[in-house]
Amino acid sequence: MAIRVGSILMMAVLLVSGCSFFEKKQKSEPNSEAVVIQPEAEVVAENLSVPWSIDRVNQTFYISERTGSIVKIANGKMERQPVHLKKPLAQAAEAGLLGFVLAPGFPNTQKAYAYYTYGDEDHGQFNRIVVLETDGSEWTEAAILLDRIPSAAYHHGGRLKIGPDGKLYITTGDATDPDLAQNLRSINGKILRMNLDGTIPADNPFPNTYVYSYGHRNPQGLVWIGNKLYSSEHGQSAHDEINRITPRANYGWPVIQGKAQKMGMITPIFQSGNKTWAPSGMTAYNGKLYVAALRGNAVLQFDLERKQMKPVITGLGRIRDVYIDGEYMYFVSNNTDGRGTPDETDDKLYRVRL
Repeated sequence: MAIRVGSILMMAVLLVSGCSFFEKKQKSEPNSEAVVIQPEAEVVAENLSVPWSIDRVNQTFYISERTGSIVKIANGKMERQPVHLKKPLAQAAEAGLLGFVLAPGFPNTQKAYAYYTYGDEDHGQFNRIVVLETDGSEWTEAAILLDRIPSAAYHHGGRLKIGPDGKLYITTGDATDPDLAQNLRSINGKILRMNLDGTIPADNPFPNTYVYSYGHRNPQGLVWIGNKLYSSEHGQSAHDEINRITPRANYGWPVIQGKAQKMGMITPIFQSGNKTWAPSGMTAYNGKLYVAALRGNAVLQFDLERKQMKPVITGLGRIRDVYIDGEYMYFVSNNTDGRGTPDETDDKLYRVRL
């Protein structure tokens, strides 16, 4: 069966059972300078429900869904596992079960860390960071590491990553209150750093606080190249950012954005100008950054040495997270998040050979 969308050629072949398929797409798209030819994209899993974070151990994937599940994908089979949380997931735009990362030694500990948005009838809406435990078929909230992170309809942040130093890093949005990003007494509009037991590391840059960097609007991606940390961030009406993160640094929001400069504030290494990427999850390979783009409908490659950006995956809709293992890059579409145009089998986990 061939379906033509722009210049997309799609082939589907049965994978393991009647419910699992590999779907291959190969295409080229013109831009203002040249024809961009991207690698074949295989569908590893489909019918995901607003996927948000990808993690993997051995050959098994775990993907958080904003609607409140963890999808386990192993041996070509997909299993949607329920997550039993102590608070009801908020129904606000962009809210839900967001960041998710497996704990070190997961095959033995069966633990992971998660970030979710919940509603409190008496006090409003908040985000919290928790420990999840699994029995192999479902997940349960076992401990709270950080609670009552102020929340709103938008700008939750929500990305979790474990750094090379073994600490848990967290992105938080400004909860639509820009002034919080510059307020060091607030944990909103920040990148946070904590020990895996939820305590504050003794070597954090500001004493007695989780704050690692500040002046962020809505950061949603984290990745390290060596010991250098990079983050992606949603700007206001374009001016999206890719930043090199250093401890104690101020990244300017809402005082500066884009190419603007101010003493004591950091200007991004890449920014989208008047275009919108809506960058989310990040990964790295051979010294280059690969960033999922929602409004950009792409996976974007940022060459740090040449200071160049180009799309490497396009035509599959909104992309939320990206993950590289060995010679393959995996990424999830996010067309079911209320802002995309999903087909009947969206959303999907794809892979391409690098």
